Amino acid sequence: MESAEVLALVGGHVDKELLARNEYLAAENEIMRSKIQEPIQLNKEERIRLAEIGKRIGLKALKDVATIVKPETVMDWFRKLIAEKFDGSGKRNPPGFGRPKIDPDIEAEALKIARENPTWGYGRIAGALRNLGYDISDRTVGNILKRNGVPPAPKRQPCISWHEFIESHKSVLAACDFFTTEVVTPSGLITFFVLFFIKIGSREVHIAGVTPNPDEKWLKQIARNITMADWGFLSDCKYLIHDRDSKFCLSFRKILKEAGLKLIRLPPKSPDLNAYAERFVRSVKSECLSRLIIFGENGLRHALKEYLTHYREERNHQGLENAIPFPNERNNPGSLQGKVVCRKRLGGLLKFNCREAA
Repeated sequence: MESAEVLALVGGHVDKELLARNEYLAAENEIMRSKIQEPIQLNKEERIRLAEIGKRIGLKALKDVATIVKPETVMDWFRKLIAEKFDGSGKRNPPGFGRPKIDPDIEAEALKIARENPTWGYGRIAGALRNLGYDISDRTVGNILKRNGVPPAPKRQPCISWHEFIESHKSVLAACDFFTTEVVTPSGLITFFVLFFIKIGSREVHIAGVTPNPDEKWLKQIARNITMADWGFLSDCKYLIHDRDSKFCLSFRKILKEAGLKLIRLPPKSPDLNAYAERFVRSVKSECLSRLIIFGENGLRHALKEYLTHYREERNHQGLENAIPFPNERNNPGSLQGKVVCRKRLGGLLKFNCREAA
């Protein structure tokens, strides 16, 4: 017998034996898999082993022999194995590696100079920093400004926030607004409009008028009263904040402007910009008007007068470091001498504890 025929017989015998072994193993795996109730959890090493062998025999052969997991899953494991091999994220530089961070003091000073000098470019700001002993380049200055949202010189215009404007001008700044309250009259329940002005710096409030019909004639007379020289409530103010209420008519605004006031008309639907006036409305209603049944216009005026006295002379204001704006000396403020008494207004609705003056 030729050697080639011998090799063919041996090879055929081996192939038949391998096929039989594979068939047996496949049958055995299928039986074992049917006996297991819960899914088999494989660790990373086991997945890698199956993925490498599965890639060698191919998807078609896997469908004949794989029983633990789907053939597609084995191939997906192999693709992930390749991806991990070429993943260089572990070799990247850690955060903070490379160029050192800018000193916070230098960054703060650069931002301060840029905001105070809106026409200065990066180079000039870098020069100003060198005068302070900080040796940085104009490019670094540009990176600092960009990181903090500060635009370059042509777009960096001088501006001031609303809060900064209020703080800078509060000694000459006032605000006004209307609020309403229901009053019982012989004709029934009538809505009265109350116009008030408040000085932002001192929190001094002036009730300018009370009426069920705030027409143009009434508003014009109010404007004359509050701007009268020497004793008008707004005689020492320069700015007046008001909203876009149609009751603030053109003739009303004209009289105020002629008296030297600069009117700040707020955008539509922006009550937060008139926060001091809105806060007073909340206080007078929650602490007084909403807790009373008011009979007639005189009853309303009396309630407002009593509340304003309490607001000025007896009520602590958190916005004024919890102090009383205009304390009455007869209440002996801040003293430890004298008997403690409770003063009452509006039948005990408003109360104030103080010491009797000697």
